[in-house]
Amino acid sequence: MSELSDLLLLVLLLAVIGLWLKLSRAREQATQEGRQQCQQHGLQLLDESVGLRGMRMRRVHGRWLLERCYTFEVSIDGDDREPGRLWMIGQTLTGVSLPTIQSHLPGLSAEHLPPTPADNVVPLRPRLHKDSRLH
Repeated sequence: MSELSDLLLLVLLLAVIGLWLKLSRAREQATQEGRQQCQQHGLQLLDESVGLRGMRMRRVHGRWLLERCYTFEVSIDGDDREPGRLWMIGQTLTGVSLPTIQSHLPGLSAEHLPPTPADNVVPLRPRLHKDSRLH
């Protein structure tokens, strides 16, 4: 029995190592995609790395595939840190979310931006108790 348990432990260890190597290669691919997206959109990829945020099953053309979400930080003008995300299935980029640069464009003053509300609090009416409705 000891040989069988040793064999199962070895197989489990090899499976964990294989999964770790596969996820490492996927992370390298995601880092490369993040770099490419940042270069294409005029952003700077900070820390030159991405981190796995989560995984989910996604249905594509009738098949369920594992989609990974990676997060990273970018800089628009070199003085800020903004979040970015990308989603990948296998080695294919399926989605990307980057910060908008509208407020960081040179020459774009506050008068050209859409007005922001003065207050984002919505006043609520006082809640009536059951007893007060009857009177």
